[in-house]
Amino acid sequence: MLTELKRYVDWSTADEAALRTLYPLLKPRFPEIVTIFYDRILEHEEARAALVGGESQVGHLKVTMTQWLEALFSGPWDDAYYEQRARIGRMHVRIALPQHYMFAAMNVLRRELDTTLSEQASLSGSERTTARTALGRILDLELAIMLHTYREDLLAQRARAERLATFGQMAASIGHELRNPLGVIETSLFLLRSRVQNDERANRQVERIGQQVGIASGIITGLLELVRDKPLTKEEVRLDQVIENAVALVQKPLGLNLHVEGIDTLPRILGDAGQLRQAFTNLIENAIQAAATDAPAVWVVGTVVDGRALISVEDNGAGVDASILSRLFEPLITTKSSGTGLGLSLVQRIAERHGGTVEYAPRERGARFVVALPIA
Repeated sequence: MLTELKRYVDWSTADEAALRTLYPLLKPRFPEIVTIFYDRILEHEEARAALVGGESQVGHLKVTMTQWLEALFSGPWDDAYYEQRARIGRMHVRIALPQHYMFAAMNVLRRELDTTLSEQASLSGSERTTARTALGRILDLELAIMLHTYREDLLAQRARAERLATFGQMAASIGHELRNPLGVIETSLFLLRSRVQNDERANRQVERIGQQVGIASGIITGLLELVRDKPLTKEEVRLDQVIENAVALVQKPLGLNLHVEGIDTLPRILGDAGQLRQAFTNLIENAIQAAATDAPAVWVVGTVVDGRALISVEDNGAGVDASILSRLFEPLITTKSSGTGLGLSLVQRIAERHGGTVEYAPRERGARFVVALPIA
């Protein structure tokens, strides 16, 4: 995609050289340009409302915007550059920023950078023309990358929402229909227990039936939890307490090394403590089940990066099969023999309802899932 876009805007090594020449000339004015950029955003209510964290985040965003400008002029304009820029488009989808604001924002930058370029007396007429052409091409390239990934992510998000809606209708119908026969089985088991008290073999079979009924009821509850549009009870939440409660809820097999690090440094967030606890419980349970059989280990690590609280849950198991990576967060996708494939879907739903994300990141050995939540 990057190669195709470069070809489309007629990108060349001469453009790269021109931008690198411009970098030291324009860099002193970057802070002023960034201030103008965010002042313009804050003037418009809809654009201001889309900022994650609101006006309180502008100070941090100015720093990242300055870094963005530095990369714009210094490169290298390679695959890593493309992926970093693509993340901006994906973030615009997550914060529901209308596309027309991307065009308007890029126009603000284009005008301010062009004005600064015109003021450079050290450039000859031909150098200024070459630099202006390069500047136009890189800004066109930036906008094209953002719009492409915005469209790609938006379509994927809509497709996932449609699948989830269809799945939800089916799950609600099936769940309701299965509750009745399971209720009858539970009632019959209650009566059977009183009849087979002295028959140890029969008692074992009754207990096994009871356990399986409990598992079936749990699957139905999980299905309904996944599709239910349960409202968030938003309040200030201490993430360290939420994670400590989640760790306390999971069953820990003998020999497990469970390491919890850095959560006491996590800031408060606005969210629903109950739903967040459920999300972390699911992730930690998955990690414990996936950990190595010899010396199993799980890590829960908290950090703060770019104005977001990051909580990673890692294990030292075999990792996730490459064949299901693209569908990892879809309902009913699992590699566990006794899994239902609902846990990760529910984690993603809870994270997104809090304005955050959950992503898979492979380790040298095992798997890592990272939940990112905006700071209150």
